[in-house]
Amino acid sequence: MRLAVPSISKTGPCALCGRHVARLSRHHLVPRSEGGREVVGLCAACHQTLHAFFSNRTLSSELNTLDALRQQPEITRYLRWVSRQPDRRIIVRARKDRR
Repeated sequence: MRLAVPSISKTGPCALCGRHVARLSRHHLVPRSEGGREVVGLCAACHQTLHAFFSNRTLSSELNTLDALRQQPEITRYLRWVSRQPDRRIIVRARKDRR
């Protein structure tokens, strides 16, 4: 039996950076591989950045709320920058020191 996941608007503000974008993706605050069900709508840049900066294990155990994510120094710097960017494709590079 499949559980219904709350619908996320396909367009609107990103739950992390607040930018209004044409397309939102569904991000599980606790990754599905770790049993998560709660989802939020993120822009592609924020979604890719979270997975480039942190492993699923870290997202699950330490960073499973939007407030916890926003308090991370590297995410705080990223959010200051990305919030000023227009709705366009942003290339996110993988980090060598991903935790």
